[in-house]
Amino acid sequence: MDSEFQLEQKRVDSVIETITAQVIRLEEETSRSRNELVNIRKHFWDEVKVNVDTFDDYLETIIGLRQETQALSIIQSTDRHVTKKLSTLKRMQEVPYFGRIDFIEEGDSTHEQIYIGISTLRDASGEEFLVYDWRAPVSSVYYEYQNGSAKYATPAGEVRGILEKKWQYLIRGGVLQSMFDTSLTIGDEILQQVLGKGTDKHMHNIVATIQEEQNRIIRHDRGRMLIVHGAAGSGKTSAALQRIAFLLYKYRDSINADQIILFSPNSMFNSYVSNVLPELGEENMQQVTFQEYLDRRLSGEFQVENPYEQLEYVLTAANTPSYRSRVESIRFKASPLFFEAIEAYRKSLELSGMLFKDIIFRGKPIVTAGQIADRFYSNDTSLRFHNRLEKLKDWLTKKINETQKVELTKQWVQEKIELLSNEDYHKAQTYLAKKHGYKAESIADYEPEHEALARLIVQQKLKPLRKRVKTFSFIDIKGIYEQLFSDSLQINQWIKGEVPSEWTEICQATMEMLNEGKLSYEDATPFLLMKELIQGFQTNGSIKHILVDEAQDYSPFQFEFLKRLFPSAKMTVLGDFNQAIFAHASEKNNFDALMSLYGQPETEVINMTRSYRSTKPIIEFTRKLVPNGERIIPFDRDGEQPVLTQLLNHTELHRCITSKVATLRNLRYKSIAIICKSDEESKSAYESLSHIDDIKLVKNSSSEYEEGVVVIPSYLSKGIEFDAVIIYDASELVYGDESLRRVFYTSCTRAMHYLQLYSVGEPTRLLGNVLQESLIQS
Repeated sequence: MDSEFQLEQKRVDSVIETITAQVIRLEEETSRSRNELVNIRKHFWDEVKVNVDTFDDYLETIIGLRQETQALSIIQSTDRHVTKKLSTLKRMQEVPYFGRIDFIEEGDSTHEQIYIGISTLRDASGEEFLVYDWRAPVSSVYYEYQNGSAKYATPAGEVRGILEKKWQYLIRGGVLQSMFDTSLTIGDEILQQVLGKGTDKHMHNIVATIQEEQNRIIRHDRGRMLIVHGAAGSGKTSAALQRIAFLLYKYRDSINADQIILFSPNSMFNSYVSNVLPELGEENMQQVTFQEYLDRRLSGEFQVENPYEQLEYVLTAANTPSYRSRVESIRFKASPLFFEAIEAYRKSLELSGMLFKDIIFRGKPIVTAGQIADRFYSNDTSLRFHNRLEKLKDWLTKKINETQKVELTKQWVQEKIELLSNEDYHKAQTYLAKKHGYKAESIADYEPEHEALARLIVQQKLKPLRKRVKTFSFIDIKGIYEQLFSDSLQINQWIKGEVPSEWTEICQATMEMLNEGKLSYEDATPFLLMKELIQGFQTNGSIKHILVDEAQDYSPFQFEFLKRLFPSAKMTVLGDFNQAIFAHASEKNNFDALMSLYGQPETEVINMTRSYRSTKPIIEFTRKLVPNGERIIPFDRDGEQPVLTQLLNHTELHRCITSKVATLRNLRYKSIAIICKSDEESKSAYESLSHIDDIKLVKNSSSEYEEGVVVIPSYLSKGIEFDAVIIYDASELVYGDESLRRVFYTSCTRAMHYLQLYSVGEPTRLLGNVLQESLIQS
């Protein structure tokens, strides 16, 4: 074995020599291309002869500009490609590869040794593969098979053969530290070592430790939708990010990173996962939260509540009079039933109910809202709805043009002309001169006519009105949406199902919010859908793939909206219904809605039941907190049992937490989270624990994941893992309601190595099974 180990180290050294030689060559190439780039930019206009005296001169100028621009574009593209390759090679200098398969292809008598790493590497001649990219077709054998018959798909067809051996390597800084024949070793030593390490502020790629079920997700390539339902810590997000890298590799000629969007739970999570794709030599995809999208579309019209403000209300306002109706409102407005109601309501607007705004100029209406409505409902009613609106827009544009003619001779226009400053006059002179074909050097000789100045002034004044008409801003969308709630009985004509018993209170509360210029989170997507259905959907056909993480937090309504928003995109959704902490979440409704989004043939579900994040004792504890938790299979990694400490008061609590943080720091834990139920509780805890050195409070507005000791609300901890977790107060007083089971479970599953629960007074009833089976120290 020693001689084999030495031979493998020699190969590592040889491969690193090849990588180093390529790095040196590419660095020289990069330096040359950068100098060339700087030179072209510096002398760009020296190379282009600008002459527009005649058409031929103009054509020659355009051709010259195009040639220089193309040359610049080619060098920039080459530079980006070389820089990307250089970045990957420098990573490979540290870890050139992590695995090997010995594969005998059907029809051959000898095996081929195939080494697998983060990118392809050839020898100096370019003929021999030293390392295969983990995404290459043959590499799938490494992830999918044990010794014996194996196969992999290629564009030319299926390749069959025998997998003789499969090796895993642990290489750090170019030094081979260990190697395992996976057919002889028990368990997964490499995975054990990786999982046993501490966290840092970024998630990292998992290509060296991809498990078979994760590999199915990464290489899945059928239908329109892949639903990944996995336990906390099962590696859903990691697998999804490697999936993006795989798609960018497999479809590199037809898809780029800008055509993929990740909808993530919060902006802090965006920071947390930002390292994964660059580690694999790929550009990051677009990342956005659904709230950011809503804000971009609605913030000019309303103050929009965010999902965490809504959740904070649900977690803290249970004793307020309007609580029950608000929760019912959240659930109903998230449902497919309400989506259908909105569509039916929009359809009814073809016959009546459209509301418009006056088109006002200088304090007087050009056309009143009533006149616009009369026009809409009296003309061309046989046309489709959007064609009728287009014709209405043309009619309003004509009315504005008529107004322009009338206004030209008005006294206010004459006064504007007389009061023009020198600067404004010069701007008008320049604009009109160019419009009449004057060259730059003769603009000063041009004397604008009075009528031309008058027309320009009136046009500028009418410009905002033209824009309003062009963008359909003359339609009163807010009034139309408000109309849906103005009479609580009328909903029955648009809905095919049961309305909540609190519907009258829901209508009243919705109207009050709208009148204050506010939009509840549960109303934001329905309002936007209403707007899109009336004005025309602003679809995005360029996006080829969207990933939705923490899918259990999205409502069926929101998924229907996303489907229409990205009509050309395939969808990967990742979720765990045991972590469905929002009021609208229902495992059956949400799952059924997802399954029906594109239909059975176009949809596939992959269940991930093995959890890797936490130690075995922590997983055995957390799986007892949720129904069907026995389906969650812990990875066999030893650790301490979770600890429950019951205290008399908060003074004692803060003293114990301070002491525990010091102990955990001494144990070299880098990330320690003190997880509270709500933002309200987090702020109070942070104030009381602010004496702890370098402690940080994570808020909804936090944009970057912080290492060290953090105080964080339960819902912001989702999707993130910590070396050690302290549950601030797991008492019956705080977590006494059954509806909080998933919130509690989510918080506890954030712990990788150590979990401490404190309880001021009686511990929560949610710990009943755990205490009964002695799965926690107390």
